[in-house]
Amino acid sequence: MVRLLALCPVLWFAACEEEGDEDGPPSGAVCPETSTLTWDNFGKPFMTNYCTRCHSTALTGSARQGAPNDHNFDSAALVREEIEHTDEQAAAGPDAVNTLMPIGAPTPSEDERRQLGEWLACGAP
Repeated sequence: MVRLLALCPVLWFAACEEEGDEDGPPSGAVCPETSTLTWDNFGKPFMTNYCTRCHSTALTGSARQGAPNDHNFDSAALVREEIEHTDEQAAAGPDAVNTLMPIGAPTPSEDERRQLGEWLACGAP
């Protein structure tokens, strides 16, 4: 019990590190020729549901909950600036299922993460 209590500060610190301090591995997702995912039918709803509560140009200071000021996902163009980082934080593919983002609920399902990987691999059209 004492050992477990001694770990609490370490675990708390690890959980509170700022986003971006560490990325996961590349998901390995690829863009299939048959992909139908676009900003309108996938990207925008995904970003709205899971990302822009912290990663939005409309948010400043503590409202960003630690998100870097230059990581915003209000448009496909902004997402394209961070494709690799987003893949390594939140996407899934054959090589990895990255679940570092978002921090806190709601979180995407693995299927949604796989769609994110595909959409990003296609260049976030």
